[in-house]
Amino acid sequence: MNINYRPILVTTLILVGLSLTLSSCFNTEKKSTQKSLEKDVEATKYPSDVISFMDEWKILLGDGTKSDELVKYKKDDFFYVATDDKADWVVYKTPNSGITSRTSSNTRTELGQKKHWIPEVGGKLTGTLKVMHVSTSGDVRVAASYSVVVGQIHSDEGNENEPLKIFYKKFPGHKKGSVFWNYEINTEGDNAKRWDYSSAVWGNDMSVVGSSPTSFPEEPVDGIELGEEFSYEVNVHKGIMYLTFTSEGHETVKFTKNLLKSDFVTKADIPEQIWSLYASIGRDGTEIDTAYAGEIQYFKQGAYNQTNGKKPEDNMVWSTGSETYNGDIVKQYENGCYAEVWFKEASVGASSIPAE
Repeated sequence: MNINYRPILVTTLILVGLSLTLSSCFNTEKKSTQKSLEKDVEATKYPSDVISFMDEWKILLGDGTKSDELVKYKKDDFFYVATDDKADWVVYKTPNSGITSRTSSNTRTELGQKKHWIPEVGGKLTGTLKVMHVSTSGDVRVAASYSVVVGQIHSDEGNENEPLKIFYKKFPGHKKGSVFWNYEINTEGDNAKRWDYSSAVWGNDMSVVGSSPTSFPEEPVDGIELGEEFSYEVNVHKGIMYLTFTSEGHETVKFTKNLLKSDFVTKADIPEQIWSLYASIGRDGTEIDTAYAGEIQYFKQGAYNQTNGKKPEDNMVWSTGSETYNGDIVKQYENGCYAEVWFKEASVGASSIPAE
């Protein structure tokens, strides 16, 4: 019997060719997908890619998320990288209401320094930033309304008070806001009597408030706009805190504060600002003579939102009565009830001898 193998051979060759073609297409598609995934990984930027000191910090986010490992870490809508036409920025964003720390009613997306120190040893923190948004709801009579803290020194023992908080505050309808810093006394006795003394950098200090919930003070002439860069340096050297604030087009401003010896030991030492601002809540404490000497401290940096939903009548300095949408973060973001701060440069480390 004669068998014609030619059709069989042709069919076999066609099948083999088709198989090789499909295999080649599959491998090409697989390689293309792998390359695409690799490209996406390479394109992802983390805050630690922008500011390299993230291994020095832990973080608490505005939804209560915590992390002690910040290298190659980010979380959308809270802690991530944004890019404008000049630079990459680390974004810190937090709502008016969320989950926060045990010592505060205010939410934060904020770094906490892992290394602790005492004022006699000291340390240095720097930051170059721009505030992009502060809450648009609040009570104008309440000093903390419409503000965010962008840098701190926090005590980790005793009263756990804050010898430094750097604020940005802007009233709705104003183009310019204020930068100021507060010193909280390390209270002698009952810490419920504590208060902050506020010093203006550009614009007003914290005590400038309205006479009614909606009557805004005049806009500061020398203030800072949303989106306008400024820098700070906090240098605690041998117990003395040296503060330097710089911004293009503004005067450089410097302050010095002794953290080892109090300026507020007696009632007579209490500044007039305190008597007027804190009168309604009865805070008229005095400070330990040695202030924060020998007490463990650490730096903080990011967005510590000072607005909250607490009733102003309960505390006319800190309870801002802001809108919180019952804690719904998406709704808060949609309706301007949040704080957002961008940093492009920052450093933390040992103190240095201050320049003359």
